[in-house]
Amino acid sequence: MINKQGIAASSGIAIAKAYHLAVPDLSFEKKKIDNPNTEIERLNKALEISKQELEKIRTHTKNELGDEHAEIFSAHLLVLSDPELINPITDKIKSDNVMAEAALEEIANMFIDMFKNMDNEYMRERAADIQDVTKRVMAHLLGVSFPDPALIDEEVIVIANDLTPSDTAQLNRQFVKGFATDIGGRTSHSAIMARSLEIPAVVGTKNITEEVSQHDMIIVDGLEGIVLINPSEDELANYREKQAAYAEQKEVWAQLKDEPTFTKDGEQVELAGNIGTPEDVTGVLNNGGEAVGLYRTEFLYMGKNALPTEEEQYEAYKSVLEQMDGKPVVVRTLDIGGDKELDYLDLPKEMNPFLGFRAIRFCLENEAVFRPQLRALLRASAHGNLKIMFPMVATLEEFRQAKAILLDEKEALKKDGFKISDDIEVGIMVEIPSTAVIAKQFAKEVDFFSIGTNDLIQYTMAADRMNERVSYLYQPYHPAILNLLNNVIEAAHSEGKWVGMCGEMAGDSIAIPILLGLGLDEFSMSATSILPARTQLRDLSKGKLASYKDKLLSMGTAEEVVAFIKEKTE
Repeated sequence: MINKQGIAASSGIAIAKAYHLAVPDLSFEKKKIDNPNTEIERLNKALEISKQELEKIRTHTKNELGDEHAEIFSAHLLVLSDPELINPITDKIKSDNVMAEAALEEIANMFIDMFKNMDNEYMRERAADIQDVTKRVMAHLLGVSFPDPALIDEEVIVIANDLTPSDTAQLNRQFVKGFATDIGGRTSHSAIMARSLEIPAVVGTKNITEEVSQHDMIIVDGLEGIVLINPSEDELANYREKQAAYAEQKEVWAQLKDEPTFTKDGEQVELAGNIGTPEDVTGVLNNGGEAVGLYRTEFLYMGKNALPTEEEQYEAYKSVLEQMDGKPVVVRTLDIGGDKELDYLDLPKEMNPFLGFRAIRFCLENEAVFRPQLRALLRASAHGNLKIMFPMVATLEEFRQAKAILLDEKEALKKDGFKISDDIEVGIMVEIPSTAVIAKQFAKEVDFFSIGTNDLIQYTMAADRMNERVSYLYQPYHPAILNLLNNVIEAAHSEGKWVGMCGEMAGDSIAIPILLGLGLDEFSMSATSILPARTQLRDLSKGKLASYKDKLLSMGTAEEVVAFIKEKTE
C-alpha cells in the first residue's frame, strides 16, 4: 500500500478503481507500406470509432449540461464527415504510399495552419475543432486509449495531473466517485468544481499519476487530504466505516436544511452557495442555501467554439433565478483570463496573466462581448431577485464605466418593450488590495461588496496560489488580510451597505468565527459546506467574537490568530 499526502479539496471519502485521465503519446515512427487499401481501411475504422464516441459524448453532454454544451461535439462530428478533410487523407495514402498516421498528421496540420491564419473569426475557430478531432482519430490508429470524462460508465476515481474546468464539468457524479491530481490547491478551479459536484477530491499530491496504475484500487480521503493506493483489506474496512460515519454526519446536518441561520446569541446571517451552471442550483437548495452568492458565468463560455448568444445566456440566467424562487442570486459578469482561457478568443499571451488583461478589464475593452451578457442579465431580472457584480475592479473609474454600460443597455431594453426589474443591486468583487484600501470611497457608489478572498489573499501576499513553492504564503488568517477585510466591512456598514464573501475562506471552519466577529453579513461557499457552516454558527456568539476583533487585528502572524481563535471557540 502507498499513502500519498495532498490537499483536502472536497470533503468525503471515495473508494473505487483508478481511471487515468491523460492525453496519450501520439508520436509514431514513419514506415513504408505495402497495401494502401489496408491503410484506408484502418483510417475508416478509426473514423467510425471516433464518431461513435462523439455521439455518446454529445448525448451525455446534452442530458447533463444542455444543448449549448453539446454543440461543440456536433461540430466535431461534422468535421469527421467532411469530405474536404477526409478525401485528401485517403488520396495521400494512395498517391504517396504512406501509412494512415502520416497522411492524417500532414493533412490535418495543413488545414489547422490554414484555418488559424484566416481573417474570419468563425473560420479560425474551426482549427480547434480539427485539432481535437484528429487527435482522437490518431489515438485509435495507434491503438492507444483516448480518455473522455463523459465516456466513463463505471465507478472510478479519476487520476490526473490536473483537471481543466471543462474536464471537471464533464464528470458524471454517478460514476466518478472522486479524483486526485498532481497539482492544484483548495482554490483551484478543479477543486471548486469538485465541491460543486459534491465528489471527494485530493489535489496537490505532486506525483499521483506516476504512483497509480490504471485500475489500481484507490481510496480518496477528502477530509484529511490522503490518497491510499492498493490499500489492505483492513484499511478498506476501516475507510468503509469512516465513509458510513461521514454519511451519518451528513444526515445530522441535513436536519438543518430548512432552518434559518442564527448564531448562539440570536444574530442572523445569510448562507449562500457558489455555482457554475444552472444545474448546480439543485445542490445549493438541497444543502439549505438561502441564496446564490456567486454565479460564475464563465462556464457558459467554456467548452465551446464560439461565444454564447444573448438568448442562450438569458435562458441560463432565467433558469437560475426561477429555481431560486425569489431568493437572492448574485451573478458575476464574465471573468476570464488568468487560468481561465477561451480558445476561440485571441487573447494575448502574457508574462503574468493573473495580473493582466482579464475580467472587467477585458469586458470594458470588448463591449461586443460585454453588452450581450448585460442585456441577457437585465432581461432575466424579471424572473427573480437578481444582483449583478463586476469582478477584478481596481478603480472607481472602472466601476463607473461598467455601470454606465449596464444602465445604457437597461434603457435600450425598456424602449424595446422588455420588462426589467427596478430593484437590481449592482456591486463589485473586492479582490484587489487597492479596492479594499479605499473601500470607503467605493461604498458610497456600490450597492454591496462581495469579497473574493481567493485572489485578494494571493495579491496581498504576492504569492501565486497555484505555485506550490510559495504556497506557505497563501495565508487566509494573516493579520494583513484580516485588516483589509475589516476595512471593507466597516466601510460598507458605514454607508448602510451589506458585505458578502464568495471566496473559499467563507466556508472555512477556522475563518467562520473570525468573519462573524468582523461583521460579515453573507457567507457564500460550495454547496456541501453550507450545512456544516450552519451547524457551526449555531454554537458561536457573534457578540463575544466581536469583542476579540481588536486583539485579532493587532496580532503579528497567522499562527497567533489561529491559536487564539481555536482557544476561544473550542
